[in-house]
Amino acid sequence: MQDWVLYGELAWWQVTLGAVAAVAVLGYTGTRFWLWSVLALILLYFGGAGLTVLAVVLAVALVFVSLPLRRALVTRPIMAIIGRMGLLPTISDTEEVAIKAGTVWVEGELFSGRPAWKRILTSAYPRLNAEEQAFLDGPVEELCAMVDEWHVWVNRRFPEEAWQLIEREKLFGMIIPRDYGGLGFSAMLNSAVVQKLQSRCSPMATTVMVPNSLGPAELLIHYGTQQQRDHYLPKLADATFIPAFALTEPQAGSDAGAIRAEGVLFQSSDGELMIRLNWQKRYITLAAVAHVLGLAFKLRDPDNLLGRGEHPGITCALIPSDAPGIVRNRRHDPLGVPFVNAPFEGHDVTVPLEAVIGGADGVGRGWRMLMESLAAGRGISLPASALGSAKRVFLVASAHAAVRRQFGLPIGKFGGIEEPLARIGGFTYLMDAARRYTLGGIDKGAAPAVVTAMVKYYLTELGRNIVMDGMDILGGNAISCGPRNLMASVYLSNPIAITVEGANILTRTLMIFGQGAIRCHPWAYREIVALQQRDLREFDRTFWGHIGHVVRNAIRSQLLAATRGYVSRLPVRGAARRYVRRINWASASFAFLADVAMGALGGSLKREEKITGRFADIFSWMYLGSATVRRFEAEGRRSEDLPYFRWSMEYALHQIQLGFEGLLLNLRVPGLTWFIRGPAFWLHRMNTFGRGPSDRTGHQVARLMQIPSRQRRRMTEGAYVPTDTTEALGRLEAALMFAHRAQGVEAKIRAAVRSRQLAGRPRSTRKDRAHAAGVITDTELALLREAEAACLDAIQVDAFDLESYARHYQKEKIPA
Repeated sequence: MQDWVLYGELAWWQVTLGAVAAVAVLGYTGTRFWLWSVLALILLYFGGAGLTVLAVVLAVALVFVSLPLRRALVTRPIMAIIGRMGLLPTISDTEEVAIKAGTVWVEGELFSGRPAWKRILTSAYPRLNAEEQAFLDGPVEELCAMVDEWHVWVNRRFPEEAWQLIEREKLFGMIIPRDYGGLGFSAMLNSAVVQKLQSRCSPMATTVMVPNSLGPAELLIHYGTQQQRDHYLPKLADATFIPAFALTEPQAGSDAGAIRAEGVLFQSSDGELMIRLNWQKRYITLAAVAHVLGLAFKLRDPDNLLGRGEHPGITCALIPSDAPGIVRNRRHDPLGVPFVNAPFEGHDVTVPLEAVIGGADGVGRGWRMLMESLAAGRGISLPASALGSAKRVFLVASAHAAVRRQFGLPIGKFGGIEEPLARIGGFTYLMDAARRYTLGGIDKGAAPAVVTAMVKYYLTELGRNIVMDGMDILGGNAISCGPRNLMASVYLSNPIAITVEGANILTRTLMIFGQGAIRCHPWAYREIVALQQRDLREFDRTFWGHIGHVVRNAIRSQLLAATRGYVSRLPVRGAARRYVRRINWASASFAFLADVAMGALGGSLKREEKITGRFADIFSWMYLGSATVRRFEAEGRRSEDLPYFRWSMEYALHQIQLGFEGLLLNLRVPGLTWFIRGPAFWLHRMNTFGRGPSDRTGHQVARLMQIPSRQRRRMTEGAYVPTDTTEALGRLEAALMFAHRAQGVEAKIRAAVRSRQLAGRPRSTRKDRAHAAGVITDTELALLREAEAACLDAIQVDAFDLESYARHYQKEKIPA
C-alpha cells in the first residue's frame, strides 16, 4: 500500500505523460472505441479515481459499445437535433445525380487525412502504345504540317486537304469503338492529339477535340440503343456526319438544370409518339456545319403518355440539322479565333421518340448522361489543350530568351527574365504530370469527377499564367501579328478554354469542394442520406464513424505539424520523401479543418463560396503535388529533372500554405473564431508547409530551359516542332542551336577582354578584332557570324505593305 501511495505522490507526471502518449498513439492510428475506454479506465485507476468515477465511466463505455443501447439512448436524440437544426446539408435530386456521377479515385485518399501512398504511387502512369505513337507521328504530324496557323487566321478556314485528311484518317472517330468503324484509341492518345494540334494551331485543335469530347458519339457509346449506334457511329467516325452538341443557352450556362429548351410529347394521328421541340442555344461549336445535333432539353408529357408524370426531366436527343424549323444562319466570333462556333434555334421541330438517346428508356436521364460524360472534356480535352499551349510557349519563350540580346547578353541570363521562365518550366512540368496521371486513371476505368474538375481548372489557369509570362518575355515580338508571331494566337485563344465545361469560377468554388466535400468524404454522404431517410441504424454507424474520423485527424494533424510530417511512414525514398511527408501533414490538417467547417456552417457551407474556393485550392494542390511526385518516381527519379521537380513541389506546397492562411483568417466557428484567427493562424504561419521555390531553384530551371538538349525535348514532348527553318518555330529553334554552339567561342573572347588581350569596346567589332588577334579561328569566326545572322532573323517581326495589311485583316465570309 505504501508503494502505491509513494508512486501516486511521486510519479503523477509519469501518468500524465503516459496518458498523452497513449492518446497520441491511439488517435494517430485511429483505433476502436473500446480501446479508448480501456485506456480511460486504466488512467483513471492509476490516477487515483474513486470507484464511483470508475463505475460511471464504465457505464458510459458500455452504452457506447452496446449498439442497441447507443442507438436508443444517444444516437436517436442526436439524429433528431441535427434534423431540427439543419446541421447537415440537404441534397436535391439534381445534386444527388451530380454527386453520384463518376467515381471517387485517389482524391479520396487525400481527403481521408491518411493517404495510402502505395495506391497513389502505383496508379497507372500511361504511355502511348506503338500503334498510337505511329498515329501521332504519322497522320497527326502530317495534319500539323499542312495547317499554317497564320493562313487559318487570315482566311478563316482550313485548307481543303486538311478536311480530307481528317475524314480519311478518322480523326473525328478516335473515341468510337472499332466495331463501329472508329479508331477506339485510349484517353491518352486522345489527349496527345489535342495537345499536339494545340501546339500548332488552336482552331484545328478545337475542331478535332469537340467530336471526341462530350457530344453525340460519347453519349451514343454509353447510352444509345443498338439501332442508334449502328446508324450513327460509323458515319460519325468517318466524318460523314459532323456532330455538335447543344447545352448552353442565354439563361443557362454552367447551370444546366436551368435550361429552357422544351420538348412536348404528343401522339401523332397515326399513333406514333412524337416530340415537338423549341429551343434557343448559343456557344455551340461546329453547330453551323454539323449534320447531326445533340440537344439537351426538358421534356414535358402533358398527357402522361409514358406513365412517368408530366415532367420526366432533362432529356438528350439527336436531331438532323436539316429538320424543318431549325435556324442556323448566324456565327459567333470568339475573340477572333477562327473555329466554327454559333448560336442556333429550333421552332416547332418535330422528331420521333426514337430520337431520344437511349430511346424511351433514355427519357429523363439526360442530366445523369451529362454529369457522367462531362468528365471527358474536363479530364482529357481541356487539360490537353492547355498543355499544348504551355509547351509551345515553353519552346518559344526559352529559345527567345537565349537568342535575344540586350546589353551584350542573352536576356535569359537576367534575373528578371529567369523568374517568368522558371514559372513556365515549373508549371509545364507539373501540368504534364497531372495530365498524364489523370489519364492513367481514366484509361483504367475511373471516372473521377472531382479530379477532372481540378485538372480542368488548374491546368487552364496555369496555362493562362504561362501565356502571360511568355508575352512579357517576348515583349514586342509577341504583339506584332503575322506569320512570325507564335504568341498572339495562343494569347487570344487561351481565355476560351477557361469558359468551357463550366466557367472556372464555378468549377473552383462549387464543384471541387462544394460537391467534392460530400462526394470524397468517407462518411458525409452516407450520413446525409441516412438522415434524410430516417435510417437510425445506418445513421448510427456513419455518425460515430465520422466522429472517430474527426478525432483521428485532429490528433494526426497536430502530431504531423509538431514533427513536420516526420512521424509518417513513407513508401518513397530520395528527393520525393520530404514532399510526401508534407502532403501527409497537409492532408490531415485539411481533413480536420473540412470537418470543422462542415460542422460549423452545416448546410450553408456550399453557399460560402470564398471558403469552399480556398478548400478547393488546398485539395487541388495536394492532388497536383501528388501527381508530380508520381511523375518523378515513375520516370526513374532523374537527377537532371530535380530542379523542375523541386520548383513544382515547393510551389504546390506554398499554394497549400496560402490556402490554409486564407481559411484560418476567414472561417467562422461559433465560440472558437478568436482562436482560429489568432493563435491557430500564427502557429500555422510560423510552421509552414512551404515558402515557395527559391531563386536558386528558379535559376536552375531557367538555365536548363535554354539549353537545346534531350531533356528540353522531353519537357516539351508531344508539341509540334517543324524542321523547316523558314517557319517561325523552326527558325527560332535553329537560332537557339547556333547560339548554344557559339557560347564557347564567345567565352574565349570574354576571357581575352578580361585579360586585356583584347579591348572591350566597341562590342560590334569585337569578334573581328578577336579573329585578327588570333583569339579565335576562321571557323569560329564563321560560326559567330552565322549565329548572329540566325539570331537576328529569329527576332524579326512582321510588317506589311498597305495592300497586304488590308487583305490580311479582311475577314472572308465562310459558308455554313
